[in-house]
Formats: sequence, structure tokens, C-alpha cells
Amino acid sequence: MTTSQPPLLALVDCNNFYVSCERLFRPDLTGKPVAVLSNNDGCIVARSQEVKDLGIKMGVPLYQVQPLVKQHQITLFSSNYALYADMSARVMAVLEAFAPRLEIYSIDEAFLDLTGVCRNGHPQDARQTPTAYGQQIKQTVLRATGIPVCVGMGPTKTLAKLANHAAKKWPHTHGVLDLSNPRRREKLMRLVPVKEVWGIGPRTALKLNQLGIHTVWELANQPPQAMQAQFNRVVADIVKELNGNACLALDDIAAGKQQIVCSRSFSRRQTDYPALSQAVAEFASRAAEKLRQQHSTARCITVFVRTNPFNPQEPQYQRAASQKLAHGSQDTRRLIAISHHLLAAIFKTGYGYQKCGVQLSHIGPADSPAQADWLGSADSNLPEDNPALMQTLDTINRRFPKSLSIAATGLDQGWQPKAERRSPGYTTDWQGLVKVRC
Repeated sequence: MTTSQPPLLALVDCNNFYVSCERLFRPDLTGKPVAVLSNNDGCIVARSQEVKDLGIKMGVPLYQVQPLVKQHQITLFSSNYALYADMSARVMAVLEAFAPRLEIYSIDEAFLDLTGVCRNGHPQDARQTPTAYGQQIKQTVLRATGIPVCVGMGPTKTLAKLANHAAKKWPHTHGVLDLSNPRRREKLMRLVPVKEVWGIGPRTALKLNQLGIHTVWELANQPPQAMQAQFNRVVADIVKELNGNACLALDDIAAGKQQIVCSRSFSRRQTDYPALSQAVAEFASRAAEKLRQQHSTARCITVFVRTNPFNPQEPQYQRAASQKLAHGSQDTRRLIAISHHLLAAIFKTGYGYQKCGVQLSHIGPADSPAQADWLGSADSNLPEDNPALMQTLDTINRRFPKSLSIAATGLDQGWQPKAERRSPGYTTDWQGLVKVRC
């Protein structure tokens, strides 16, 4: 008679991921303060531990901390998303070898199902303990990719997240913590504020504090029914998960996005229609690529523009326009044509536009049958979807990134986001390859 293995999930999270990617090719920055900036180099979106120790918060505008940047010689980088995405793919490829099931949660996080993989409470079992296995994961990822990670383990996703938080915060864990043991779990929960629990937002944490619930342990001891009555089912499920009862399943395939938005704030105000038209074409092209990546189509497209709402001295204007499609589409040419039509309807001269974007909604599977349009198609004057052409376009761009584009070219590129500190494409561009002289 075989007994079922107790569940064991692990969350592997890259440490200061964007900063780690930049440092990987700049070892001279190890141990020095480094930060990565948002689009247009406006805000700080990633910080090394040295920057965190200076009290610089996530999302703070760069101009507010310029004195600290200068005083402590903080090295700044513009966001290099191509590099980060490539390094993420390399990390995930390494993790796939450690578990039969893996869920990529974000660009720098993944859940692994280690049930039955590790020795869990059976000393006679020849397999590694979860902690030893976590150390093996950590060391292998670092050796194969150069990216440091921490590993948190537990019988549920929420406990794995909590374990990962502790593994990052307390050095004595050596970057790996297993919360399968109830006594170890209780000890940690009594130390950690309730606001650190995955799924507990600031407003919920404040309300919990007002009810006298300040630590994770106090939350874990609440009746789930009472929490659902006072908050919602999400909080009730969190209480169950903290007690080792899984409510959140591991997703082998991430669910497709139900809404796709591509937008940018401009490095300088745009007043001409041609420049905005080019930007909208680029955004529609990116959105179409994302649709095809998740094998979906969209039946509604929205274009929006706005001036700078934080500068009352400038004339203010913002507007959006939408169009529903008779049939879902993922064809770049079709989406660009609709985007240009919508932009023309809302564009007004005399304004300095700070931002524009394209939003796709009413998203569904590409292989779902189309509903017949008995009243006639409003899209009849648009290009027909050509899946073979789009597949060829995507194949070429995967082989030679961004070598082909249907978006307008040759116009003023002032709408492009400012990225004065962007590092080379070390892993995605032949010109960016590191040169080693022996």
C-alpha cells in the first residue's frame, strides 16, 4: 500500500532581477549601488540592496533623489527589456529540469511542483531534503545564468511565497527556506507583519490592523468564514493556504491576458499627427505580436491620447475612441489600419501630447469559431487576416529581432521613449556581444 506524498511547492525568485541582469555583464558594479529606470528614465523601478539601504523607495521619480544619486555615485541604467526577457527565458529553462511541473508566474518568478521529488519527513528516504534540493536549484541557476535566486518552499503557494520572503530577508537561511514543518511555520508567522502576505494589499492590511490582526500568525488563526464575511473569498482562501490547505492550483500554462495595452509617455511633447500616427502604428504592432504569442484574437480596439495632466499651465486634452470588429483579429496590418482611423477621429491640433496608446480587448482564442455577421461587416474595407504572412513575420523577427516592421518608418522618432543609459543587447544583438581580450 502506497501513501500519497505530502504536497511541496517551491517559489524561485530572482534577486533584484533587472539589476542582476545589468551586473552580470558589468562585474565591476558588484557591491556598488545600482538602479534601473522606467521608460523615459523617469522613475526608479529596480534597486540593488545598496540603493535600498539608502532609503530610496521603489517608483520614486529620479529628480527627487538626484542629490543621493550624486552623493553615493549610484550607477543608473535605462530599462533594457530585451536583455531582461532573454535572461528570464534562460533562468526558466534551467528551472524546468528540477520539477515535473512549472508555472512561470512573472519575468523573475516561477512556482515548481516538488511533490515526491524531495525527501519530506522520511529520514530513510534516499532523496535529498527540500532544503538541500533548494540549494542545488540556487547554485545551478547561478552557475548556468549568473543570476542569483532565493527559494521558498511550502505545501501551498502562499506558504512558498512567505518562505521566499523570509529567505530573501534573513541571511541565516542562505537563500533557501522550507516551511513544511508546522513549528517552523508558526515561528516565522509570529515575526512577519500581515502586510507581507501574498495577496494582502495595503488597504486590506490596514483594515486587518484595525481589527487587531498585525502578524501573519494572527491572520492564520482567523476562521475562514469570518474573513470571507468581513472581506472576501480571496482573504478566506489565504487563511486556508497559511494553514497548509491548498486553494490555488499550479498552472502549467499561464492564462492568456484578457486585455493588452501598449502605450508610452513621450520624451518630449508631440504636436504633429504624423509622429503620433507612427507611435500608434508601433503600439498596434506590438499588441498584435502579443496576441499571436498567446494564440488569441481581439474584437475591440481602443486608441487614446492625452496631454500632461500634471502641468496646468499647458492646454489640457484627453480623448479615447474604440471600434468593435465583426470578427476577432490578430493581423498587424488590420489593427494598424483601425488604429490610424481612430487616431484621426480624436486628434486635435494645438495640443502638446504627452502620451498615447493602443488597447485590445474582447480577447478570445484564435481557434474559436467566428460568429456570423448577418448585418454585414463593418470591416470590409480592411485587409483580410493573413495568418501565414503573420507567422512568417514573427519567425523572421524571432530570428533577427525587429528586423521587419509593418509600422510606419522614416518619420521623426521624437516619440520614442528616452533611454540615454541603456546597456548593450549583450545576449540579443551581435553588436552587443561582450569582447574579451586575452
